[in-house]
Amino acid sequence: MNFSAIPLALQAVLLLVAANVFMTFAWYGHLKSLANSPWYTAALVSWGIALMEYLLQVPANRIGFHEAGLQVGQLKIMQEVITLAIFVPFSVFFLNEPLKLDYLWAGLCMVGAVYFIFRT
Repeated sequence: MNFSAIPLALQAVLLLVAANVFMTFAWYGHLKSLANSPWYTAALVSWGIALMEYLLQVPANRIGFHEAGLQVGQLKIMQEVITLAIFVPFSVFFLNEPLKLDYLWAGLCMVGAVYFIFRT
């Protein structure tokens, strides 16, 4: 794939999305997949998964900040919105948690955060 054809801000977003999938599995996947394993086994597996997250997150932030000209606060709010967008389906479909109206309210709060951090 030719990444140079993708706008820099979009490259950052796509890397943040991929990183967040790994992060969500590292932080919460062990609750189902390694439920009967000792905590230190879950921690070691999670660290291995988190390494993949860092290998995507660090370049995403560098591309977003240095090349796409995004502010650090903008990158952080983007990350939080992506986190919620990944976490809700993960918790519902992977962990079989009920879908709650509170996720909608949290999402609306994030829309407000996006507005304030990106306004000029």
